[in-house]
Amino acid sequence: MAALVSSLSAWLISLLLLTILLTAWWKRVPVYEVFTEGAKGGFQIAVELIPHLVAMMVAVTVFRESGAMELLIRAITPIGQLLGIPEEVLPLALIRSVSGSGSLAIATDIIQTYGPDSFLGRLASTMFGSSDTTLYVLAVYFGAVGIRKTRYALKVGLLADLVAVLSSVFIVRLVF
Repeated sequence: MAALVSSLSAWLISLLLLTILLTAWWKRVPVYEVFTEGAKGGFQIAVELIPHLVAMMVAVTVFRESGAMELLIRAITPIGQLLGIPEEVLPLALIRSVSGSGSLAIATDIIQTYGPDSFLGRLASTMFGSSDTTLYVLAVYFGAVGIRKTRYALKVGLLADLVAVLSSVFIVRLVF
């Protein structure tokens, strides 16, 4: 099954790229020029994101280094146990909404400690891949384009992250 999925995804990605190039050729789009223009705009946006990125990284580091994350994990471990979430992945579930690099470090540590084919390794991988860095997106991307009132975006994003965590636990338990 894994070989079939791997082969199919390689063919689909190649087919997608070929479709894009053929469509561009058909519509006479100067692909290289459009690509470089987009890259130029992307670089400009990246420079504008730097202050928001630094602020978010400092906040995450202070949260982790102050011991607040450890206290929070100890406080929610009983709830996690009721929901069937192993204690080892709780830090990943918490930090994933905040920091991509922080959550990647936690997921990598889980995989190195327990192995990629272990239940916890598969759960960490699934959880990491099925959720997003909601607070990072709100702080950085919304801040870069000037959106100040996030109103429902925060609630919906965090709810989606919770659903991703619970779904990951359910699916990994079901499949593995």
